[in-house]
Amino acid sequence: MLWIPFTLLAAFMQAWRNAFQKQLSKEVSVAGVTLARFLLASPLAAMYLAGLYQWQPVALPTLNHRFVLFIVGAAVAQIIATALMVKLFKLRNYAIGAGLAKSEAILAAILGVAFFSESLSLLGWVGVLLGAVAVFLLSGASWRKLSWPVLLLGISSGLSFALTSLWVRQASLALGLPFPHGAAWVLLVVILLQTLILLSYLLWRERSTLLALWRRPRLTLLISISSCIGSIGWFTAMSLESVALVKTLGQVEVLFMLLISAFFFKEKLQRTDHGGLALIVLAAIAVMWA
Repeated sequence: MLWIPFTLLAAFMQAWRNAFQKQLSKEVSVAGVTLARFLLASPLAAMYLAGLYQWQPVALPTLNHRFVLFIVGAAVAQIIATALMVKLFKLRNYAIGAGLAKSEAILAAILGVAFFSESLSLLGWVGVLLGAVAVFLLSGASWRKLSWPVLLLGISSGLSFALTSLWVRQASLALGLPFPHGAAWVLLVVILLQTLILLSYLLWRERSTLLALWRRPRLTLLISISSCIGSIGWFTAMSLESVALVKTLGQVEVLFMLLISAFFFKEKLQRTDHGGLALIVLAAIAVMWA
């Protein structure tokens, strides 16, 4: 059951990371906000991995082609997912934008069963479906308010996040290292690759964006720290349990987002639907029992 506290930690930190990214998105381009997620996270991930080896030494990983393919896929998919979500922040308010991106749970369940030999019990499927409905209600969104661009951006972001999670889990399994070292290696390599990709792009096309990040060290650091801690939680939980169940429980992030949106950004949201609150609790119970 260790995957449960790691998932709750990840959801809490990701809610704050999204909040900090929304702040930065008002002053920095989409690519710059995306880079802030990874820029200062590499040293933290390396320190975490070194600490694990001090605590429990294990063999160093042996890289193989499956690991490399999954790592590259996960790194690129997460960059795309984050960039799409930042664009959502510019179109809708914080809770609705991030809430739409949480469609990843049901997409991860479908793709995991169809292509990655994952299985879900009937109770697990019930939990995933309840979570999807709950997130839609709690985000404050409604079909009448959603335009096609917003809806497509949200689904695309959710799909990219779902692929990221599935490929991260497969990469951890491909290493064959004991818990939690495999997930820590995947985290470090993914962050390093993402940082390299985005830095190269910005040096080529948007050098002024790097200067903008340099001028906002506090916000950039907060994004990197919250992102790294959240990723530790996600990567570790997904190395222990199926992605669909982890992401469904992780939808409690929407509750954190609503609180942050109301108290941190002072945004006016619709009155929270009590049915949505009840559904997300039922979904969490269902996936934990599943």
